[in-house]
Amino acid sequence: MTQTVQLLGISNAIVDVLAHVDAEFLDSIGAPPGSMTLIDENQARELYSKMGPATEMSGGSVANTVAGFANLGGSAAYIGKVHDDQLGAIFNHDMQSLGVDIRLAPATEGAPTARSHILISADGQRTMQTYLGACLGLALADITAASVGKPKAILLEGYVWDIAEGPALAREAAKIGRQNGTAVSLSLSDSFCVERHRDSFVEFLQNDVDIVVADEDEIHALLGTDNIEAAVKKLAAYEDKLFAVTRSEKGSIIIHGDVTIEQAAVKVDKLVDSTGAGDAYSAGFLYGWANDRSLAECARYGTHCATTVIQQVGARVEKGLLDNYS
Repeated sequence: MTQTVQLLGISNAIVDVLAHVDAEFLDSIGAPPGSMTLIDENQARELYSKMGPATEMSGGSVANTVAGFANLGGSAAYIGKVHDDQLGAIFNHDMQSLGVDIRLAPATEGAPTARSHILISADGQRTMQTYLGACLGLALADITAASVGKPKAILLEGYVWDIAEGPALAREAAKIGRQNGTAVSLSLSDSFCVERHRDSFVEFLQNDVDIVVADEDEIHALLGTDNIEAAVKKLAAYEDKLFAVTRSEKGSIIIHGDVTIEQAAVKVDKLVDSTGAGDAYSAGFLYGWANDRSLAECARYGTHCATTVIQQVGARVEKGLLDNYS
């Protein structure tokens, strides 16, 4: 269990249930297009029964990144809580089939495995109906020297802070990481998550984090800025921290002290599904970082992964995507 890997993800373990729907379906369930709504177990069961053909795979932001990282050829492990049920088995089997080392056994008590119903409209927009279930049971006791091991990097997601013991388990993971010379990275998840936990995130950034991957809205929410120039100036003041900031059609910016690298976006002919573009970027960027590539190369890897993912259904970076990429 403690074998060294390049990347250990710690996050909410969620099964993505992806299906194409039309506007009438969204209207019938009262879901505004592009929204993300938390639902309860009964609502999740009812929604699932109404959906047509769907694809089910391991999901959640950091889990998507870890899966993509493994498919790119990186060695990876994962800590997240699922239940001993059908969807929990799907989550673990899917991750293990990619070579990801699952560090926690399924829970035999408590809520069912979390799932996110990702409803994809014709324009590629995603509407999410999410039942959090078992993932909220992740606890401080799950974060030990044995479960963490000695990875090159730990990747935590901001949504962990929504778990009762989330901030405490994040700090414990960072503590174990520091003892092992592990870099601690943080995905900010979404701007609303940042607003909920801003003070705690800032403290964690100052004391525990080495790498931050986020989109521009999340960075502005964290820093209180409203333009990228002001944000870059503030991020550069964290001289020993590495930031990868995605900007959608404007590309991305990498900031590491006085080094700033701008990476252009790649134009696509058709946006199929925007699900997980940021997660795919993180997979490519961190894969480059873990393999000692230059920051410019890391940014190009991230961009290539994100560009590919938005032209397909689902957030999964497919195996060998960077094999012939230069």
